Amino acid sequence: MTDILSLFFSIPLSHTPFSIVVNKHKPWIETSYHGVITENMDIVLLDPPLVALDKDAPVPYAGEICAFKIHGLEAPFEAVVLNGTSGEGQLRARGPVDCELQKEYTFIIQAHDCGAGPGGTGGKKSHKAVVHIQVNDVNEFSPVFREAQYHAAVTEEKIYDNILQVEATDQDCSPQYSQICNYQITTSNTPFAIDRNGNIRNTEKLSFDKQQQYEVLVTAFDCGQKRSTESVAVHIDVKPVCKPGWQGWNKRVDYEPGTGSKQLFPKMHLETCGGPLSSVRTMVELQTSHIGKGCDRETYSEKSLQKLCGASSGSTDLLPAPSVSTNWTASLVTDSGRDSDLIFRFDGRHAAKIPDQMVPQNLTDQFTIATWMKHGPTPGLRAEKETLLCNSDKTEMNRHHYSLYVHNCRLVFLLRRDFTQVDTFRPAEFHWKLEQICDKEWHYYVINVEFPVVTLYVDGVTYDPYLVTDDWPIHPSQIDVQLTLGACWQGGEVTMPRFTQYFRGSLSGLTIRPGKIESQKVISCLQACKEGLDINSLESLGKGIKFHFNPAQSILVMEGEDLENMNAALRKVSYINSRQFPTPGIRHLHISTSVQCFGEDTCISIPDIDAVVMVLQPSEPRITIAGVDRLTRPAADLRGPAGLTLFQDLHIISTVTKGDTASHHTAGRLGVQEEIIHNLDYCDILVLGEELRPEQESLQLQRSTLLGKHLDTTNSTSGMSIYGVDSMSNYEQVIRQVHYHNWHPTQTPDRKFRLTCSELNGRYTSNEFTLEISVLHKSEAGEHVNQMVAPPQYMQVVHHPAMVHSLYPTHGSVPSAATVVIVICIAALVVVVVLGIYRIHLTHQQECRSSDTTKEGELDWNDSALNITVNPMEVRGRGGLKTKPWRRNKGRKEGELGGGSRIRGKILSTGVHVHLNMASTWRIAKGTINAFKYETEIRHNAT
Repeated sequence: MTDILSLFFSIPLSHTPFSIVVNKHKPWIETSYHGVITENMDIVLLDPPLVALDKDAPVPYAGEICAFKIHGLEAPFEAVVLNGTSGEGQLRARGPVDCELQKEYTFIIQAHDCGAGPGGTGGKKSHKAVVHIQVNDVNEFSPVFREAQYHAAVTEEKIYDNILQVEATDQDCSPQYSQICNYQITTSNTPFAIDRNGNIRNTEKLSFDKQQQYEVLVTAFDCGQKRSTESVAVHIDVKPVCKPGWQGWNKRVDYEPGTGSKQLFPKMHLETCGGPLSSVRTMVELQTSHIGKGCDRETYSEKSLQKLCGASSGSTDLLPAPSVSTNWTASLVTDSGRDSDLIFRFDGRHAAKIPDQMVPQNLTDQFTIATWMKHGPTPGLRAEKETLLCNSDKTEMNRHHYSLYVHNCRLVFLLRRDFTQVDTFRPAEFHWKLEQICDKEWHYYVINVEFPVVTLYVDGVTYDPYLVTDDWPIHPSQIDVQLTLGACWQGGEVTMPRFTQYFRGSLSGLTIRPGKIESQKVISCLQACKEGLDINSLESLGKGIKFHFNPAQSILVMEGEDLENMNAALRKVSYINSRQFPTPGIRHLHISTSVQCFGEDTCISIPDIDAVVMVLQPSEPRITIAGVDRLTRPAADLRGPAGLTLFQDLHIISTVTKGDTASHHTAGRLGVQEEIIHNLDYCDILVLGEELRPEQESLQLQRSTLLGKHLDTTNSTSGMSIYGVDSMSNYEQVIRQVHYHNWHPTQTPDRKFRLTCSELNGRYTSNEFTLEISVLHKSEAGEHVNQMVAPPQYMQVVHHPAMVHSLYPTHGSVPSAATVVIVICIAALVVVVVLGIYRIHLTHQQECRSSDTTKEGELDWNDSALNITVNPMEVRGRGGLKTKPWRRNKGRKEGELGGGSRIRGKILSTGVHVHLNMASTWRIAKGTINAFKYETEIRHNAT
């Protein structure tokens, strides 16, 4: 009864007290709605309108609509109730709607009644209805062109249907406003027109002489007639009537040494004037015949090159540079020797005899003859033999034992065996007919003899003789033979012995190696060019591109069917020079091209082009040798089993002036110098003055020092030569191990040695470093560091102190000459003072011999920068010193000397230190000695 009364009194007074509100029915809405909203607006137009009905109407609350609720993934809409009694509602956007971001939305909506009372308790909701909304576009964006500007090229006197096409886009979302419906040229009085698709054409024939370039402004309209805010510029170049050929190449390409590979034609392309092509063939030729021996090769000496390439030892150089020991080439005509590459020219009037001691002996069944040769056709109707090398009878007869000669552009090698070697009919003459023999170009010839097989290598390529003739062996005789160069010696069967069969051409580096033959790997290394053509990134070449290099990489042939792939391939062709210091100057480039068209052998003609590669002058290195330039040592050091190490503190460095080229170099020019690393090919240690006396002195070097290095040595009474292409650090290590031995130093004056080093066979040489050896018997040995070996210019431009310090890690600061003189003078003064005090001390000792407590006199001595070195003489030896043992007294210190000698005294000041060095000397370091009291006894051994 109480609950019924409570429910009754809870009914609002505005309602009849006799009815109880009951929410029996759910609201009802349509099952689906379709709406449209314009972007940047907030009201959605729905079809049908948003209306909810409730059968409980007109019952308050139960028959009223209180809300519409939306269910969806963040739908940017909300539904509001306009009239709860009628159930009308409205769909609105919660924020701006952008068609470009989303054109359509789909979500769920439900209607909710007000329930059974004001609190909404017992409320009901309708079924779920699907709402589809489409966003209408607004023409808010203007057309924009895809490119900032356009370029095209046309040929004069032609009408084009389409020169190029411009294209604009619009960011609006609807087709009406996003599509471009029209283009328009805004520049007046131009011979061009544009259609609705953006295609530009010329309305009249253009003339290159009249105008070479046109600039046309174009604007665009979308289908809503909205115009682009900015017009685009179209540049049209007018070209003269097309001429087939290569375009976009430079006549000169500068090459800086040490930069590796450089592209020759980075922008080159082939203009074919629109003709359809089936294939393109291009040959690029690098012409270097005027450089050295046909190209830029290493210009080291023959010995150094053979060591570098791993050739067998024991070869004899028959064409060395003229010198005191190799004077037989002094009468020959030499080339300028560019970059130390020595070339001998034979004009048909000069030849040379090889000294007997230099002639290779015992040519067995295996030996090798190698030379560089440049030769052309012999003038005249009947060519004579031209002898490069000949071994013939010196007197009486005219037999040729072996020879190498050219006859009618054929290379012939003659080898006649002695009866002591063989007594049967055997091969004797080997003939080769090659184009290289008379093409006036440099080639490297190597004849490997493995009798009876003889093989010729020309530039690393093998050739077998086309003709071999047999002959009987030579009868034995006691006649001496003569080995000659440039002609053959005819010592018999003539009135006057003379040269005959002169050679006309150029030779370089003619060597004979008996007992061994060279491998093809070594031969290729000895003649390898260090410059040539190259292709950058072979793997990126286009499909269908074929290419071929000649062995020297001076000729490149490329073939392809696709023109664009050929253009891309030619752009990758580059020049490379692997020498650190290449030969400067011009290298000529020649490019020839042939084109084939479909169904035709040749359709258009492509003109040849000529260009040059200018190899710039490399920065010349300055090789500097530094170290101790004076050694004063006891005679025992020279007589010892290890001898005297000459260059223990040697350092070799090389610097270049950055940005300096020889063509612009001026004397005394200061620049920024940088240290570089490169190889050396020889260092000579020359004895100055009288040559070494073999019976009592010599220079020695352990062979183990050369292990693992490309180095070898020659030794004589005039000095030692270390040769071979190797690093400066390896040369340092070897030179530091050179020892000087002298078994009778008292009979030999002071020695001087001069050390010089070279790179590229003397092209770059170091300073002349002189070392003086002094032999002392009763005075200390000293060392003096040469401060003048490096040019002042170098000493002024050191960048990194840490780098310079690392070059001399074992040396501290070097005292100046003035400091040394001052120290010597002070030391002499100290000796005089000490002797005077000693005499006074003896007198005083005689007077006070009975007293042990006599007051000791003091000696005041103050020199804060004093450095005293005392060298004790041999103990108990002839004329030696011996200190009298001193009893230990309180407050006194003692310092022990070498050989068991002792010196004691009372040191009153601090900061004084006593050191024992390796030469049995003791040194009082820098400090102030206030008083030094000592007692000693000098004993002279009369024996």
